[in-house]
Amino acid sequence: MVTTAGSKIPRTGIPFPKSEYDRRQQKVLEAVARAQLDAILVTAPGHLRYLTGYHGFGGYFAPFPLILAPGRAPVLVAREYDAEAVRAEGCVDEIVCYTHQRDVAKACAKVLRQYRLQDRRVGLELGCWNLAPADVSAVLGLCPGIKAADASHLVASVAAVKSSLELDVMRQAMTITDLAVRVFRNVVREGVSETEVYAAIAGEVSKAGGEIWRSVTLVFGDRTKLPHGVPTPHAIRKNEPAMIEIGGAKHGYAAGLVRSVVLGQHRESESLHALSVEALEAAIATIRPGTSAKVVDAAVRKVIEQSGRPGAFRHRTGYQSGIHWTERGNLSLEPAAEDILEPGMTFHLPIILFGETGHLFGCSEHVVVTDSGVEVLSRTNHKLFYA
Repeated sequence: MVTTAGSKIPRTGIPFPKSEYDRRQQKVLEAVARAQLDAILVTAPGHLRYLTGYHGFGGYFAPFPLILAPGRAPVLVAREYDAEAVRAEGCVDEIVCYTHQRDVAKACAKVLRQYRLQDRRVGLELGCWNLAPADVSAVLGLCPGIKAADASHLVASVAAVKSSLELDVMRQAMTITDLAVRVFRNVVREGVSETEVYAAIAGEVSKAGGEIWRSVTLVFGDRTKLPHGVPTPHAIRKNEPAMIEIGGAKHGYAAGLVRSVVLGQHRESESLHALSVEALEAAIATIRPGTSAKVVDAAVRKVIEQSGRPGAFRHRTGYQSGIHWTERGNLSLEPAAEDILEPGMTFHLPIILFGETGHLFGCSEHVVVTDSGVEVLSRTNHKLFYA
């Protein structure tokens, strides 16, 4: 294991000033104190990027834990192979490296002992991506005195409230999303395939200097029965529906949006879309500071239940957005969620409904909670588009 605090390669990948990351880390340490913890090991990819700037592409190999403790310098435990990228594209000065997968626990334990945390209360992101049970067992085996606590929601609760810098990035990402949706609406016509439409979108986004988040749903016809369907050579025919869920991205911040098209007529999809719009607008009308997440979810479910089709809605109303679109452990708008909405929080609200024949159809908005209510980020209306 190698410890290093310097690099000959200049930092090139940090999208925000170092002071912004210092602020975020301090907010997390304040949350650590409120949770009566002595430290936290941050391992979720999105949370690491939020706190360090490093994109985390090397983390598929094994966790790259960030160890935060009050009064101590942040330490990032990373694979030695990725060390130069971690230094150049992140803001953490102290890096402890490991070479083989079996060594990550040893490297973590070394830092925990140096910081005298081997018998203290340490938060672990047990409900997030990238931390396997074997990783937890290995660390606790080397530091058996640690009192481990689940801190899955801790960083997420801090990251949920965006700074003005982050909101500016989210708005830039949504500009790209709106462009992608406009291309989608303009290109869908009889005989065109999903892959052809996506290629047209990617081309226009590239011309604009933008980036598309890697997860894209684009489905035509009977393929709208597939959740999270990726583009294929399948072509659309007359009187069929089309739906896209796509997000422009900036510095890892994605601004997702769901929009739908009907080529001709498709009564089931048209009916589902009308209901999704009514439910979506009920959610937007409910969002304001001080409201709990479950109240927003309840507003949507009330509309669906009153329609006589309660089985059409089979997921949560929305989720916290920002870095990493699909981070586990982030705040959700769902029935049991007690989280209180605050100004600066951003949410994606995808109201996608199931029809009797299995078609999925709907729309969404991306919103920011403001001091007085809510701001909708997209400039593309959520009405059903007919091609």
